[in-house]
Amino acid sequence: MSIKRIVVCEAQVPFVRGGAEYHVRALVDQLRKHGYQVELVSIPFKWYPAEEVLTHAAAWRLIDLSEANGQAIDLVIASKFPSYFVRHQNKVTWLIHQHRAAYDLAGTPYSGFTHTESDVGLRESLLRLDRAMLGECRRVFANARNTADRLARFNGLEAEPLYHPPPFADRLRPGPYGDYALFVGRLESIKRPDLAVRAMCHVDRPVRLVVVGDGTERRRTEALAESLGLSDRITFLGSVDEQRLIDLYSEALVVLYVPFDEDFGYVTLEAFLSRKPVITADDAGGPLEFVENGVNGFVCAPAPEAIATAINRLAADRAEAASLGLAGFERARAITWHGVIEKLVA
Repeated sequence: MSIKRIVVCEAQVPFVRGGAEYHVRALVDQLRKHGYQVELVSIPFKWYPAEEVLTHAAAWRLIDLSEANGQAIDLVIASKFPSYFVRHQNKVTWLIHQHRAAYDLAGTPYSGFTHTESDVGLRESLLRLDRAMLGECRRVFANARNTADRLARFNGLEAEPLYHPPPFADRLRPGPYGDYALFVGRLESIKRPDLAVRAMCHVDRPVRLVVVGDGTERRRTEALAESLGLSDRITFLGSVDEQRLIDLYSEALVVLYVPFDEDFGYVTLEAFLSRKPVITADDAGGPLEFVENGVNGFVCAPAPEAIATAINRLAADRAEAASLGLAGFERARAITWHGVIEKLVA
């Protein structure tokens, strides 16, 4: 079968732009560069109250993308939950993540699922439906080993990790090792911006913290910084445009990336392509596929004191920061779009 017309599917939370959104748009762009006709199909997603999750999954299941305007659609590429519920005879999923609140996050502070009968029943339904919908796919890929391992553990399905560069990889550039640590990401509890803020209480070098991103935890994180007397050492920039972000990476001393059990995360690769070392946590998940302790960054306990020790070390030895950053660059530049498109479309 000759593949010409492709639809990429995404579940989109209105007004939210993060790694998943960049992921699918980069994929669309790369498919077009490879000569395919491509459309991005988005359906709004809402995960609360919990009962809404099945409603939104059902919306995707009602859609038939076998053809459009009388012409066949040759391939559908789904991404995160619940876009892979879509009906198509030639469906491939490049899994960014499932509805993690019902999976590995259940029973943690990062999930609203409880042990009530209704929540347990809903969780079991989601696991069963995911297994069936992903089982329909001709191939299932994952954006990282962490995501693939989770799929095998909970659903008994295999997925091949398929890595790709961050969206503006070719524009990232090195620069001086400046006077600030950079935190980039959505300000949500699972990204643990509070951990980065608390670490600054133990940083005894003249280093600031610059926080880029917005989210439901922004006000709480700003209030935490103020309560700790750190307002003059921490700058919250909110969302910034790509060029500003590139400049911030270029002039940072180090990048802090300490999420809890992240799937993949562009931040690690963006930092490395800017030749900056990365400080992450030993429970961060996806970043641990790239960050090697003492080689291209530091892997710390998820504790403010441990993170601060790593920051202090680099602030005292910028030559070491440069050496670690260069090693990170060598690791990241090996990740390209070469082969990704061929595997998805094969």
